[in-house]
Amino acid sequence: MMPLRPATLNLMWLPRRFKHCPSCGQAVEYRVPADDNRERATCTACATVHYENPINVVGTLPVWGEGPDAQVLLCKRAIEPRYGLWTLPAGFLELGETAAEGALRETDEEAGAQIELLPLYSLMNVVSVGQIHLYYRARLLSPEFNPGPETLEARLFHEHEVPWDALAFRTVRETLRRFFEDRRLGRPFALHSADIG
Repeated sequence: MMPLRPATLNLMWLPRRFKHCPSCGQAVEYRVPADDNRERATCTACATVHYENPINVVGTLPVWGEGPDAQVLLCKRAIEPRYGLWTLPAGFLELGETAAEGALRETDEEAGAQIELLPLYSLMNVVSVGQIHLYYRARLLSPEFNPGPETLEARLFHEHEVPWDALAFRTVRETLRRFFEDRRLGRPFALHSADIG
């Protein structure tokens, strides 16, 4: 991949979240401040510059059992985007919580699953939508689930049962693919990182 040169970055394709200044309420314009190298939401009245940074999505890769017969937990989405497709339990990190706390909360909210959190397993940069997805491995403490309102169904899958064509997000597919490959090859579960278009 060709490196981007800061002076020529064009981020026009990213969603623009600001229309009005959170400080004074006046309209903002996207322009490059004098001491910067990219467009920022800049207030037309008070000149406050508002920075937009990637959003963190945190979740888990919950596993029931050990070895080649172990199953992974997936949730069928009851909300858009990707209603009716399968995903790992995950969601947006909230202010005031660590990534690990957010992953635990999301797993409880979406699947009603009780887990032991294990080390971070995958970090996926989704530059096209300004997100970073972080998935922790997790050991399920019970095969009983109580999904919340964002989930139609929470279910365990062996590798050959995973609905690969009905997965909601590429980050989920890539995380699962790496997990099953590591397991098949007997590799230690180390951190995986990838850039997703």
